[in-house]
Amino acid sequence: MTTSEPRRDDTSWASPERVRRYHARVLGERARLRAAFADAAGHQRRTLTDLLAFNADTAYGRAHGFGRIRTLDDFRKAVPVQDYSGLAPWIERAAAGEENVLTADRPAVFFTSSGSTGAHKKIPVTPRFMRTTFFPFYYAAWAPLIEHFPDVLARPDAVLNLKHDPLAAPPTTASGSPHVGASQVDFGTRFGEPLSAEPGTGAPWATLPVPVAADEHLEKMYLRLRMAVESDVRCVIGINPAMVAALPYQLHLWWPRIVKEVHDGTLGGLPHGAPNPARAAELQRLSDRFTRVRPAHIWPNMRALFCWTTGLASLYLPRLREEFGAGVTALPAPVAASEGPVGVALDRHPSAGSLVVTASVYEFADAGSDLAPDTATLGPDELEPGRDYHVIFSHVGGLYRYSVGDVVRVVDREDGVPRVEYTGRSTLSDAAGERLRDAQVIRALGDALAAGGLELRNAACRVRDGEQGVPAYEFAVAPASPWSDDESRRFLARLDDALGRESAGYRRARAEHRLGAPALVRLRPDAFLRDWQAVVATGIRPTQVKDRLFRQDPAQWHRLTDGAGA
Repeated sequence: MTTSEPRRDDTSWASPERVRRYHARVLGERARLRAAFADAAGHQRRTLTDLLAFNADTAYGRAHGFGRIRTLDDFRKAVPVQDYSGLAPWIERAAAGEENVLTADRPAVFFTSSGSTGAHKKIPVTPRFMRTTFFPFYYAAWAPLIEHFPDVLARPDAVLNLKHDPLAAPPTTASGSPHVGASQVDFGTRFGEPLSAEPGTGAPWATLPVPVAADEHLEKMYLRLRMAVESDVRCVIGINPAMVAALPYQLHLWWPRIVKEVHDGTLGGLPHGAPNPARAAELQRLSDRFTRVRPAHIWPNMRALFCWTTGLASLYLPRLREEFGAGVTALPAPVAASEGPVGVALDRHPSAGSLVVTASVYEFADAGSDLAPDTATLGPDELEPGRDYHVIFSHVGGLYRYSVGDVVRVVDREDGVPRVEYTGRSTLSDAAGERLRDAQVIRALGDALAAGGLELRNAACRVRDGEQGVPAYEFAVAPASPWSDDESRRFLARLDDALGRESAGYRRARAEHRLGAPALVRLRPDAFLRDWQAVVATGIRPTQVKDRLFRQDPAQWHRLTDGAGA
């Protein structure tokens, strides 16, 4: 793929020519990816050959004999399956400025990524990785949105992009390379991709016009909402669904301040534009008419949400979507991490994306097994629909046989390649041999809810000491509407059964009385939203404050449940 030269009309989302070229690029990348499916196996071989040849003379390539590797089997024998900790010593050398460590390309940026522990990783990002692995899938990911909802490109302020958070002075590694989130990088300047700016990044609130500290994330979110209520927003982009879920809560929380600032023409207490008493009066009428003002009331032309739709979000997104409007469509963000892409939705499937066969060499292992350096892996052609798998990928950017820590479920095959959906982290909860994974618990929760016609806003669980010291699971749930005591008891019984169906280990542990019956804590509807706000208030970027099912840390559990009983 070649990158076209920047043009003056690429610089503004308001330019019709820029919109035309963006539209053509996005749909063109989708078409190229679909065409590649006809020879998926060939593309996987060529991707392996390219990454080996390009990086054969790096320190890592020499240590693992890249120059002698010819096949995927050779690659499996030479390179162990590894997570971030296995590559961290090599990555730290590159971050310190040493060249030719993992890649022949010098990293231009190191993406941050918060793993299950919350520790910040340094993901090397090279120009060749961006050109061959990242940009093709990145552009294609927007195709369903702009194909079916073209009005979101009609105006720069038609999209509220919650994840866009540019930094004037980004933190750096020891080598001086920026160490930032993917949503904080200007791909046009950094990688020569003038069309790469996402929808919503040209909005008036994309770069805030008033001073605010880099870690004052809640204030930045407030300022953007304050500005956005004066625009006809048609789409919200969040990627992390917890950010989308927080938006209605934040509007309610900040509503009086928003209305006053619109009336006065201020932003964060500072003069900004002209006072707008007419719009303030409209907003006030909404609050007089409705018990709680929702995004659908403020933005009646809302068309789409763009975020992950699986994992815990699958339990609350259907009801959340109604907050934004009865006809709003939720489009799934790619199955991807800061480390690289896995699947991308090329149509309006509600949860699954096609494997990006041109981006990385993909291997998979049954999600029920523990990964080890010599774990036997499967290729894309060996995957079975309805099964869960660990994801392992290798790409030219310097991640080799890398276990990203995510589990995906194969939904089906489309055009000959697997379509996968994210089901949760690979983290296990194992107090008594039950070996429960995110995906199993989330499916069990979904079954137990559906059987009783119940809905919730979010859920979490932990293992606690039960009767006679026998461990038992405790579930904290925020019901969408109040549950009776009888409904709660029946829900727990169904959940217990569903967990046994999902996990033979859980079923045996319960039968042998090594694991007690689950317990329930009912929380207020906004309990998880309050908790999310509290975490973001500590200075953690909102994109990194994600839904977490297993919450074994006592302080985290206490913060979530203290005083929040329903």
